[in-house]
Amino acid sequence: MYLIDTHTHLYEEQFDDDRADMIQRALENGVSKMIIPNVDSTTIQPMLDIVQQFPNAVFPMIGLHPCYVKPATYQQELAIIRNYLHSNEHQFVAVGEIGIDLYWDKSTLDIQKEAFEIQCDFALEKNIPIAIHSRDATHILIDILKKRKRNPKGVFHCFTGSVEEAKEILKLGLFLGIGGVVTYKNTHLRDTLQQLPLDRIVLETDAPYLPPVPYRGKRNESAYTKIVAETLCSVYQKEFEEIASVTTQNVTALFGI
Repeated sequence: MYLIDTHTHLYEEQFDDDRADMIQRALENGVSKMIIPNVDSTTIQPMLDIVQQFPNAVFPMIGLHPCYVKPATYQQELAIIRNYLHSNEHQFVAVGEIGIDLYWDKSTLDIQKEAFEIQCDFALEKNIPIAIHSRDATHILIDILKKRKRNPKGVFHCFTGSVEEAKEILKLGLFLGIGGVVTYKNTHLRDTLQQLPLDRIVLETDAPYLPPVPYRGKRNESAYTKIVAETLCSVYQKEFEEIASVTTQNVTALFGI
């Protein structure tokens, strides 16, 4: 059985000294595929360079992260993303990561909403899913999606919300991305997941961020997807092979890889 890391920022400078070795470690730990989210126009080429180097293991998304939605530049950034999507030169497996982040800057909420909806439409145009970033904004995103006439498939990346929020997300036909937070001592996420179906869960790391126990305080990497899967064994009371099989099937259904 093999695992898939559905959200890993492999282009980040924290990996500059050992990127190829880090990817090799992931492969050796059964993480056979890794999906890279984009954040803005500056990360597109570094991301595509890694995909070219590891074409059978690494798959790109493209999108404008909400923290990079700025009044002076967001329209130009969205135009660049749309041009890449429609150039047919590269095959992107999703539009992402997109969404709303109110932790750092609440003043851009209106244009974050606008950028999110525009990028949802990009995904519908290309018939690919979305990867949603939500920070202090899950209820806002759920409300936006409920009001839309049509939504793409997708995943709420790094889900850490309540059972009620999860059920609303599942009603929308979306998946939940579960990463290292599920291993943390004081998280409620394990209890939440016990009330949710495994067939709507995908694994992720968000590397180099949010490392699982016992690596908290250190750099996260895609090999640690295995630790997330092992934690889900205890949550769902299932063997590792079943966790790997079901979550990988979920990724195939969502991303087509």
